[in-house]
Amino acid sequence: MPPDEAFIREMLERYFQGLHQGDAGLLKPLFHSDCVLKAPGLRRSRDTWLADVLTRPVPAAQGHPWRYQVIWLEVLGEQAMAKVNCPLPHGHFMDYLGFLKEAGEWRIVNKMYAERV
Repeated sequence: MPPDEAFIREMLERYFQGLHQGDAGLLKPLFHSDCVLKAPGLRRSRDTWLADVLTRPVPAAQGHPWRYQVIWLEVLGEQAMAKVNCPLPHGHFMDYLGFLKEAGEWRIVNKMYAERV
């Protein structure tokens, strides 16, 4: 596996852990500071979303099963896109995460998500 793909897969594992543990401290460094999270009818900054993560029920504490999954990941040079499955207690979400490698560091620069129907 190419090193950049392996690194992004590690980032996705930390993303899943952060969601499952409700750990904004684990999630924050994965995202670029100007990332905007977009869902149908909803736009939030990274910091607003992280504050929301801290106030919602923690999946691990509720005994919610670990069923997060990388559906696909495409890495092309210094950009990447991932589709990930995130079944949370408050909804089953499909996330599309856009990554850029800038100054030698990978960060999520865009998150688009919606509840699965």
